[in-house]
Amino acid sequence: MPTYLLTGAAGFIGSHTCVALLEAGHEVVAIDNFANSHADVYERVEQITGRSVKHYDFDVRDRSQLAAVFGRHQIDGVIHFAGLKAVGESVERPWEYYEVNLGSTMTLISVMREQDCFNLVFSSSATVYGESKILPIPESAPLSASNPYGRSKLIIEDMLRDLSSSDNRWHIALLRYFNPVGAHPSGLIGEDPKGRPNNLFPVITQVIDGRLPELQIFGDDYDTPDGTGVRDYIHVCDLAGGHLAAVENLGGLGGAHAINLGSGNGHSVREVLEQFQAVLGRSLPHCYVARRPGDAASCYADASRAAELWSWRTTKTLQEMVEDSCRWGGFLK
Repeated sequence: MPTYLLTGAAGFIGSHTCVALLEAGHEVVAIDNFANSHADVYERVEQITGRSVKHYDFDVRDRSQLAAVFGRHQIDGVIHFAGLKAVGESVERPWEYYEVNLGSTMTLISVMREQDCFNLVFSSSATVYGESKILPIPESAPLSASNPYGRSKLIIEDMLRDLSSSDNRWHIALLRYFNPVGAHPSGLIGEDPKGRPNNLFPVITQVIDGRLPELQIFGDDYDTPDGTGVRDYIHVCDLAGGHLAAVENLGGLGGAHAINLGSGNGHSVREVLEQFQAVLGRSLPHCYVARRPGDAASCYADASRAAELWSWRTTKTLQEMVEDSCRWGGFLK
């Protein structure tokens, strides 16, 4: 079976993709420096899958160690997750975001070229669409970025498109995620951000366990069915399945191609809160505050291209996303 290298493999999406690849019979070589993850995740992945994970603990920008890993294993393709990802933090520390996100990608590509490995799945983001006026958002929508994190993703996409245009040996999938949430149904792995979370699901779980006093809902007067913002939430296991589909079908892609990974539907903040309350059987403290600058009323994907290329579609419901998040948080058996 093919062997795939995953950078940032111990993170939220990386760890679930490890599970998907191992359960499909592939070999996994994992790299992570644990800047925003935890070392025990590999044991948990092994517990879920019953298979061992070959893993290395270093920063992907360490060229000599990265080359040594390629020397030890016959790598058939790479899924590149490694990078910094908090929008607010990127505004406060822009240079670090460019240094880490661009630097890790440039080092990885350099080593891949030396090792004659030309199959790459890149972890991009729907942030490259900026404040899109098109709904649902197709891959052809205009691209822009309003923060250093989004710009780093957009710059890397441009770099990879230029690279593939100059060398037809490359097969690159640029996967644009919408809003990954949930956790593995086993409750063994899930999202565990260091520091204060920025995304809705981990904020709600911190309200549940008392680390935060209440959920602040930014705006209740949007042009949406209930006045709160609507987003495209995708269960992390569905997202991991999208990476499996991508890496298994890279040979059919010549050049660099952007593909949305989302459900194609939106759920409002109020819907998500009400689903958490229904699953838990109790109300959660919350309040409405002013809109945040730059927040769109609605944002959800046109996910038809992934369906056409790979027959990939999301299968998990909002209820399953919430239940798995609560199980991971220890709130459900």
